[in-house]
Amino acid sequence: MARNGPKGGGRIGAVRDRSQVKNPVTGNWTKRNSDTGRFMDVKQDGTPFKGVTKEKS
Repeated sequence: MARNGPKGGGRIGAVRDRSQVKNPVTGNWTKRNSDTGRFMDVKQDGTPFKGVTKEKS
């Protein structure tokens, strides 16, 4: 029979090949692919993405 893993046994550390930067115009956080440099997603609620490295501005 299948069992659940340990409680809280999720990701440890930051997601690889991703970074995030805050848009100074809108105030939203934008996720970016570090390999290609393309923007991937925008977070609408104004809080940063969880587990994604912040870029230095």
